[in-house]
Amino acid sequence: MKTLRIAAALALAFSLHVQAAEPVPQERPVGQAERVFVFTGAMPTGVSVSETGRIFVNFPQWGDDVPFGVGEIRDGRVVAYPSAAANRDFSSVQSVVADGQGKLWVLDTAAPGFAAPKAGGPKLVAVDLKTDKVAQTVVFPSNVILPTTYVNDVRFDFRTGTAYVTDSSLSGPGAIIVLDLASGAALRRLSGHASTSADPAFAPIVEGENMKVRNADGSTQAFTVASDGIALSADGATLYYSPLSSRHLYSVPTRLLRDPAVSEQQLAAAVKDLGEKGASDGLEADADGAVYASDYEHNSIRKRAPDGSWSTLASDGRLLWPDTLSIGPDGYLYFTANQLHRQAGFHGGKDLREKAYGLFRVKINAKPAPTR
Repeated sequence: MKTLRIAAALALAFSLHVQAAEPVPQERPVGQAERVFVFTGAMPTGVSVSETGRIFVNFPQWGDDVPFGVGEIRDGRVVAYPSAAANRDFSSVQSVVADGQGKLWVLDTAAPGFAAPKAGGPKLVAVDLKTDKVAQTVVFPSNVILPTTYVNDVRFDFRTGTAYVTDSSLSGPGAIIVLDLASGAALRRLSGHASTSADPAFAPIVEGENMKVRNADGSTQAFTVASDGIALSADGATLYYSPLSSRHLYSVPTRLLRDPAVSEQQLAAAVKDLGEKGASDGLEADADGAVYASDYEHNSIRKRAPDGSWSTLASDGRLLWPDTLSIGPDGYLYFTANQLHRQAGFHGGKDLREKAYGLFRVKINAKPAPTR
């Protein structure tokens, strides 16, 4: 009997060994996301590729050791851009955008750690890419900056001399800020509108966990961030945007945004809800009429064709929180993956991020939307 029990145990062990050796089905990656750079220091948010292929990145003041807010990737490393001295004039940089016209624009929130923006601090700074010198500074007027404002991302249209900026407030109304680059005058549009506000029913699931603010004392708060991603159509006629705390894509005619004679009621009536696209941080548009969106719940990059249909360009377990998007002259869509959801503020004070952070790209065979 003992011999039989031993034989049975050996047979079971052998069976378990064979089962363990069998391949386990896994989720298939979609597309080919190529990692082109790794960041071993501070967490990046924005990336922008110039018309000549230069790659710029930025690092906000969110608690990491940030030696400089804006950098250029050169010879396998990130160097302060345009210089270490110039970076001392930046308070907390949320995004950088190469405008296709020879300049890199730096969006300074003047709100380190999401504090109230410093008076007269939020600004756009243009750097001439030929001379690597600051060429223009436009300070946002006080009529568009609230104590809760957090300027997040920007798109340019030099046919009208306009910059469109999202206010992605965490605690106040979101909005689209329309800035005249020549005069510095600005309008605050769709402030507090449903399309620029966090969706109250939104409950993101990232890496299998309901993402919310989790404080060290055990208290929690909903994850509520207003209008964030922004993209401008190739003809400059349509602005696309999305709250970070939402899965919906919205659009509005830019001629109405720019016209102060158009009332907020009239403007709101012109907003289109284009349906669900996934939960996005970054948006971008190409020259052929497509719109691209990150999907941070599914480690993915998605594409909206001109006919309104969606497809997934890349889905990969390495794409932990795909953030800002930028189309380069080489036909690639570049984006950062920065593990934003693993920050300490979402995990009771414990930082779960794992270095390095990544810069990725995926081939789209399209050019960036023109700005002129």
